[in-house]
Amino acid sequence: MITGELKNKIDSLWEIFWTGGLTNPLDVIEQMTYLMFIHDLDEADDTRAKESAMLGLPYESLFSKEVKIGERAIEGSQLKWSVLRDFPAGRKYSIMQEWVFPFIKTLHGNKESAYSKYMADAIFKIPAPLMLDKIVTALDAIYAQMAQLQTSDVRGDVYEYLLDKLATAGVNGQFRTPRHIIRMMVDMMEPRADEVICDPACGTAGFLVAASEYLKEHRRQEVLFNRANKNHYMNDMFHGYDMDRTMLRIGAMNMMTHGVDNPFIEYRDSLSDQNPDREAYSLILANPPFKGSLDEDIVSTDLLKLCKTKKTELLFIALFLRMLKVGGRCACIVPDGVLFGSSTAHRAIRTELVENNRLEAVVSMPSGVFKPYAGVSTAVLIFTKTGHGGTDKVWFYDMQADGRSLDDKRSPIAENDIPDIVERFHHLNQEAGRKRTDKSFLVPRQEIADNGYDLSINKYKQTEYVPVTYPPTGEIMANLRSLETKIGQEMDALEALLSEQEH
Repeated sequence: MITGELKNKIDSLWEIFWTGGLTNPLDVIEQMTYLMFIHDLDEADDTRAKESAMLGLPYESLFSKEVKIGERAIEGSQLKWSVLRDFPAGRKYSIMQEWVFPFIKTLHGNKESAYSKYMADAIFKIPAPLMLDKIVTALDAIYAQMAQLQTSDVRGDVYEYLLDKLATAGVNGQFRTPRHIIRMMVDMMEPRADEVICDPACGTAGFLVAASEYLKEHRRQEVLFNRANKNHYMNDMFHGYDMDRTMLRIGAMNMMTHGVDNPFIEYRDSLSDQNPDREAYSLILANPPFKGSLDEDIVSTDLLKLCKTKKTELLFIALFLRMLKVGGRCACIVPDGVLFGSSTAHRAIRTELVENNRLEAVVSMPSGVFKPYAGVSTAVLIFTKTGHGGTDKVWFYDMQADGRSLDDKRSPIAENDIPDIVERFHHLNQEAGRKRTDKSFLVPRQEIADNGYDLSINKYKQTEYVPVTYPPTGEIMANLRSLETKIGQEMDALEALLSEQEH
């Protein structure tokens, strides 16, 4: 968990950008991401060099050779963060602008890689040497603080805190999905080493990063020490699409920083005909935008066949079904309206999930999960594409707490249902005996069908009312009289005491 001291350091860094004239939050995030990437590149290079030395393997540093930009050349070691940070402000600025930025653009020789595509038009926007000097010093202080915390996900927490600062969040449905919710969904899905994973509305690639971290934590031997699996992990496993090029750049660097060399991250309107993907992925993790309605003319016609609507949240579910392989799984966040909406399109998509595929789980989340961006109530849908049904019983869970307060501050609290959700989901065979008054329970497919395919938990959950008995009115009045008398006696005693002190 990010500490108050670390937050203050990040706030101070943000202030340096702000006072220096860089006031667009997306620009600030973008420039910070570049600099963090340059810092991490140096650190990762040193780590790989040490690991290779321990294993007795040859390793050539990224910075060992002379770097050429046009007709000019410079010693590669001067481009290392650990070296250039000690240069005077003017030299630091010129090297960063003239050498480091062009250098990181050429890291991937493959011009089709995500990194190459979205770094090609990256611009160094820090306007002055002194400002860069202050930023480098502030970043070093942040990294030093991160090192002291010694927690595996502190960098992710820092990045999430930066993303929290995006003032544009919430515009066009771009809500930042909290990292702990992302991780819950990934833990529930348990990605395998042979997965082909996609997020068709990836933003900063939070779901893809979390999936990559899960694989490194739980399938490290299988993924990283098998040549074929490692190649798949680095080049073919992760796919992300978005319509915001800044987000794509941040997403590509985010993935690379987390050890995925060549994720397939591409500019694409996933709902349009420009998305050719059909039965391509084994796992989809997504929080698609809920921005209301689209122009039907730009929506892929085969999506409209499944549910004729302009609502993006419904169209994305239809898209997931199209993009998944048979047997492929999906965990996605949807607004509550998807669960109980009465329109033809709402009923059509829910019927499709229940009758023609295997709907496995509905996790109802409290409305404060997406604060401060929005107070919208949401749920996690988990389903498997079969094309021929398979829904037997659907597992419902009523999440009451996610380890954060449900106000705008989202402060850490003790109450947290997430570990319980993951544990129960992985042992659904033990859920059969649970009553409808419990946090989780199973509902037969037929009962859902009889209720018009309504998937809202309140349709099936039973509330247990405990009768409260009160004493007779006369007894209550007598107690009040007694309290009143006692208070009067105490006041008399206090007055007497004060009178004695005055005299």
